[in-house]
Amino acid sequence: MKHPKKLSELAATAICGNDITSSCLYVSALTIIYAGQYAWLALLIVAGVLFLFRKIYSEVVGALPLNGGAYNVLLNTTSKSNASIAACLTILSYMTTAVISASEAMHYLHGIFPSVNVILATTLLITVFLLLVMSGISESSVVAIIIFVLHILAMLTLIISGIWYVTYHGLNIAKLNFHTPMNGGFGVALFLGFSTAMLGISGFESSANFVEEQKNGVFRKTLRNMWVAVTIINPLMALTAIMVLPISDVISHEEALLSYLGNNTGGHWLQIFISIDAVLVLSGALLTSYVGVNGLIKRMTLDRILPQFLLKENRNGSTPRILILFYLLCLSVLFITHGALGPLAGVYTISFLLVMIYFGFGNFLLKIKRSRLPRHEKASTFSVAIAICAVAAALYGNISLHAGYLIVFLQYFLPSIIIIFLLLNRNEILKYMLVVVDKFFIKLKNAAAISRFHLSRTLKKLQEQEFIYFTKGDDISILNKVMIYVQENEITRKLKIVTVLNESIRISDHFLSDLEVLDRAYPDIKIEYVQVHGTFCPEMIEKLSKEWNIPINFMFISSPSDRFSHRVSDLGGVRLII
Repeated sequence: MKHPKKLSELAATAICGNDITSSCLYVSALTIIYAGQYAWLALLIVAGVLFLFRKIYSEVVGALPLNGGAYNVLLNTTSKSNASIAACLTILSYMTTAVISASEAMHYLHGIFPSVNVILATTLLITVFLLLVMSGISESSVVAIIIFVLHILAMLTLIISGIWYVTYHGLNIAKLNFHTPMNGGFGVALFLGFSTAMLGISGFESSANFVEEQKNGVFRKTLRNMWVAVTIINPLMALTAIMVLPISDVISHEEALLSYLGNNTGGHWLQIFISIDAVLVLSGALLTSYVGVNGLIKRMTLDRILPQFLLKENRNGSTPRILILFYLLCLSVLFITHGALGPLAGVYTISFLLVMIYFGFGNFLLKIKRSRLPRHEKASTFSVAIAICAVAAALYGNISLHAGYLIVFLQYFLPSIIIIFLLLNRNEILKYMLVVVDKFFIKLKNAAAISRFHLSRTLKKLQEQEFIYFTKGDDISILNKVMIYVQENEITRKLKIVTVLNESIRISDHFLSDLEVLDRAYPDIKIEYVQVHGTFCPEMIEKLSKEWNIPINFMFISSPSDRFSHRVSDLGGVRLII
């Protein structure tokens, strides 16, 4: 099998950067509508909040450098059910981001070529990027780099043209704008502008969802690069618009503000350049959604939350079944909403901000439950609390502005979480179905026998999957916590408790008697104790995985100390449960 290449700093930054830097195409106008002449200040405050999240994300992913983002940190600090809620929110965020970005891109194209059918063109664009990502992440990253570099050039050109315009025409429009009364007063306007501007950091969470595809040390650099880009471009773009255009013009040209701004500062050529750039970079945001959701769903599938057939890879190392599933979900949303941005924005706004809040809480749990894990950077407890409160305030602000968005969000979120709940509890559901088959098909013996056979075989296949817990000789209270976790979160009847023995590790008779007690206390799970001689290391884990035919992500350890000689990421996906 061909293994995909690891992404460089530029490639990884481009993939997630196209999403977050494309935000200025819509967030500039939205922020000006609510914050007026102080939109640039609201965007600077957002950059400050994002600076806090840089350290939050860096600490979490530094300690647990595995795909999945908020799902990953909650999986390793709480339960699968809690992690699955964060995963649903992330998938909804990616799904709506993909459709909004593709639709907005085609609206810009429609502005250049009025004959373009937006819905048909959006469908075609989503299909093209499906095929592109299926060709391999390193190949698709080349396209992302080209789009990203062109977009940064276009935005800098627009800002410079704005500076030239103000230098040549003076500050008359700016003075008029800064003397315009603000709706609700300065404080209310700034708060609503900040709430709206928080949408401008969508994409910041994406890098954490494909961290395993990045080279060592690249992740932290992607966070830095995205923060620098947003801090420079978004406030300056809003300030440029305020200096050049009357606020009434901003409101009337909300959907394509930057191309209209380019027409005023540089002429028709700049308007066309910005429109073409908008088409490309919004298409790049669609690529971000594909790559991010692929990493997340793959991780969920490896953890047996989703069906295993999704893991099938092609010769390029991509997982086409996951990508096709996401593609079909995007098309369904597009056709159900007919491309209307209002309902999509409702799902996108709430799900994205909730994902950020979940990640902040995940950082708190990491500090409490995984304090011994080594990490390159630590966010202070106070800064994490401030960041969570800021995002919660933005969530409240958006819901207060558009209360109907909450209903639309629940219409998408509740069905998805119900499906995940059913998958998490399919062991019990299959048992109930066996009872139903016996009761309702008692007279139809042949049908009952066939149904019972298939249900029993599926149930047996699920329960036969064996799990491993590595221990140095934990006391019975720790082992009991392991059993409770396995019983509540995994579908299995087999657990190997493994000790890797060397000169410094010896197992006492007391430990062996504790295992016998646990075996009697949990009759539904068969406990097998195994001693292996050697050193606990990535090579040993890989060897045992192949020898026993047990995937590495079905292996558990307790949280290692800072004296542990390996990083968690070096262990190939071993999960922390204690």
